[in-house]
Amino acid sequence: MPSALFIVSERGYWGEECIEPLEILDEAGFDITVATPTGDPPVVDERSVDPDSVGEEISSHIRSVDENDPRLNDPIPLASVSADGYDAVVYPGGHGTEWDINQDSDAREILRDAVSGEDGKALVVCHAVGILAFTRTSDGSFLVDGRDVTGFPNEWEDGIVDEQGRMPDGRKLPYWVEDGVKAAGANWDAELDAETSVTVDGDLLTARGPGSSKDAAETLLAELGVERPA
Repeated sequence: MPSALFIVSERGYWGEECIEPLEILDEAGFDITVATPTGDPPVVDERSVDPDSVGEEISSHIRSVDENDPRLNDPIPLASVSADGYDAVVYPGGHGTEWDINQDSDAREILRDAVSGEDGKALVVCHAVGILAFTRTSDGSFLVDGRDVTGFPNEWEDGIVDEQGRMPDGRKLPYWVEDGVKAAGANWDAELDAETSVTVDGDLLTARGPGSSKDAAETLLAELGVERPA
């Protein structure tokens, strides 16, 4: 049975970016483990379950899974897990990742090992792509240096934060994903003219945002050679 580790934010994960890949990998027969920085349950970003923004059906479904999935409600702490033994490590996005996942040394080590090791792949989505601005290889170079990636673009961020860089909830965004990842040497292309954006570079898969979640999960399955049930 293939296995996957989901590393999910306690400070606000984007519902669709976690739940859609979770369910697609479930359908494909994956044994899934959820981890958070402290082992506390992840917290869904309320904007991602706002029925006025995402629709009643998606809002209701995400809330239901968030509240009832035993893996999301009883995660393990990141310090107790490694990339070893997992076919895939998945990093759902959400602005909250900027305050915990992307800054977490264990999350970065797991990503490095998943991408640099002989086995396994990593899927990093949306704002979680910002972790690549901080993740280094064993020789000290940036993991993303010279790699092709997509992620949450400045053009979209500019429509969310105010002139002081503050989020709608008042928190100041600590960094912008596109700027940080490009500064670490990535070949950045968020494919703004495309409906979805998923980029594969070796064992590293990146996805632009919520609308790319389904394509990202299906691309991960294809890269692993796992068929999704009809």
